[in-house]
Amino acid sequence: MCGRFNVTSDPLSKLLMDLVGHPHPGPDNFNLAPTETVQVLRIGPDGDPQLLPMRWWLTPFWAREVSTKYSMFNAKSETAAQSAAFKEPFMKRRCVVPISGFYEWCRERGHKVPYFIIPQAHDGLLLAGLWDRWYNAEAGQELLSFTILTTAANENMKRLHHRQPVMLSPKQALDWLDIDHPTAALAYLFESRLPMDLAAIPVSSHVNNARNKDERCIQALGRRVHMASTAPFGEQH
Repeated sequence: MCGRFNVTSDPLSKLLMDLVGHPHPGPDNFNLAPTETVQVLRIGPDGDPQLLPMRWWLTPFWAREVSTKYSMFNAKSETAAQSAAFKEPFMKRRCVVPISGFYEWCRERGHKVPYFIIPQAHDGLLLAGLWDRWYNAEAGQELLSFTILTTAANENMKRLHHRQPVMLSPKQALDWLDIDHPTAALAYLFESRLPMDLAAIPVSSHVNNARNKDERCIQALGRRVHMASTAPFGEQH
């Protein structure tokens, strides 16, 4: 599950410069929630990677209107190919969502404790996503939107949540973006694994309110929990 994440252009810009030669344009958002806008990486019409602002809650191209009636901010990787909303983007419109870290809530002693999950020694995380373009011809209104793919949680992640976002190494991110790679050939990316070492940091309940966007959202309130990578060493880079 991925229902809240953090985007800060430093050091995300370094990650993106190394990956596709583009800095992250911002703005920073310490507590980004569904329906908000964030920079997403896709392959443009000229065949080159491009960063574009997109709404986090996929609106299918065939939808009559923009709506939040159905939960479309996450898509299960196991069933996306059969979903009416996700099957065409799954085959033709893949994207990568660069983030600094994401939040999960774990029940401890009768209370939900928020954790901020970040890479131990990397400049950010690259999440597998799907995007779509909705257009209202009468109003001349266009909307680019996306969803984040999820999979069953890795053993190291299960104590926090039973689902996790599909996380990619830089090489895997480029493969995911390349539509010449059939989606079926990339199914191994949906395995329950971690492409790099992660740390889970308990943080303040200040993050619970999506209107709170300041640095207090990532203020550590306890010791970080180490979650070791489960990917072969060569796939971590």
